[in-house]
Amino acid sequence: MTSPRPERVPDPPRPVSEVVRWVDIVAEPLDADAVAASLDDLAAGAVCVFVGRVRDHDEGRDVSGLAYEAHPSALERMREVAERVAAEHDVRGLSVVHRIGEIPIGGAAVVAAASAAHRWESFRATEALVDILKAEVPIWKHQTYSAGDAGWVGVDTEG
Repeated sequence: MTSPRPERVPDPPRPVSEVVRWVDIVAEPLDADAVAASLDDLAAGAVCVFVGRVRDHDEGRDVSGLAYEAHPSALERMREVAERVAAEHDVRGLSVVHRIGEIPIGGAAVVAAASAAHRWESFRATEALVDILKAEVPIWKHQTYSAGDAGWVGVDTEG
């Protein structure tokens, strides 16, 4: 059972350019601590960090490898998503970094974080950021299965 959102006075609005701190697509391993540190702000009472990791299974199949590819517009689209989430939530800071290329099982594929005066908004903003990023940013996942076959996940290749 979730608790109701506490009544409080929101912080004064901040320019989106001050709220969105770090948006990037990289080929190197991700550092969740560095993403969280990018949101350092003494007015933030909460920092929510989401780390999306590569798991060893998908839809009942064993996964042995995974790689992500990004469309040339992906970084711009990711920034647009971050700015939209920043404008819609009472947050102090927002950062998101996605990895591309081969990522080992257990490795981090995406780190998203939001800081806010209160935990409720940091949770909501982080959840929105990840959900919208997965739905709208053209970054594609190619999985290799233990059985030896491979395929794109969530991509219509029949089209």
